[in-house]
Amino acid sequence: MTDVTITHIGGPTALIEVGGWRILTDPTFDPPGKRYFFGWGTMSRKLVGPSVLAKDLGPIDAVLVSHHHHGDNLDPSAEALLPTWGTTYTTKKGAKKLGGNTVGLAAWETTTLEAPGKLSITITATPCRHGPVGSDPITGPVVGFSLRWEGQEHGELWVTGDTVLYGGLRDVAKRLKVGTMLLHLGSVRFRYLSGWFRYTMDATEGVELIDLIKPATVIPVHYEGWSHFQQGRGDAEDVLATAETAITWLDPGETTTVNA
Repeated sequence: MTDVTITHIGGPTALIEVGGWRILTDPTFDPPGKRYFFGWGTMSRKLVGPSVLAKDLGPIDAVLVSHHHHGDNLDPSAEALLPTWGTTYTTKKGAKKLGGNTVGLAAWETTTLEAPGKLSITITATPCRHGPVGSDPITGPVVGFSLRWEGQEHGELWVTGDTVLYGGLRDVAKRLKVGTMLLHLGSVRFRYLSGWFRYTMDATEGVELIDLIKPATVIPVHYEGWSHFQQGRGDAEDVLATAETAITWLDPGETTTVNA
């Protein structure tokens, strides 16, 4: 059994520390106030800065970027730092765009993190659909990430990525044993352009997914800090409390240790 330390930095960004590795997810380190344009007339404003500044992070061995083309998952400050942070894992399209020491993965492809004196970690890209049926050409490719290593008691560590609940996520329940889930929420909507169509899960879908996956630990992320998030913790907490797994909420800057 290996303990995993997870720090919620803010928005989708978390620091995962396990087996000698320091792994950063969807890094966002811009200060608040900036507007981000996502295409097709959609935009968002950053409302809250990161709880930890990039200069105070310490060394980063690997970065998991679910998609490179939205500033609330990879912003300019973080993109500029990628060459200093070791290997970046992202979509195949993202790898072509970002270049450098970047590995592109399609859903269900795997690669391995290896280094002397550290755990060997298998990274599996998992499917995502970042919006309603047919939205892929507009929203672009997205992946989640599952991390597996020797000695996990409860199962893999899964970062869902930005996605709604659909068949691809239900396949995860069939194919992986998940012990710890970093659950991207936020119920992203752009009501003046696409009505009530959602581009990430809300809490109700989150409960359905949790009850399908049956993880030991669930940590919500990607629900605060940007204007396009339509469901924050206050609205989601009571709904998620009905899930079969207890929820571990981490305010930005908070850390928890999980028995994996």
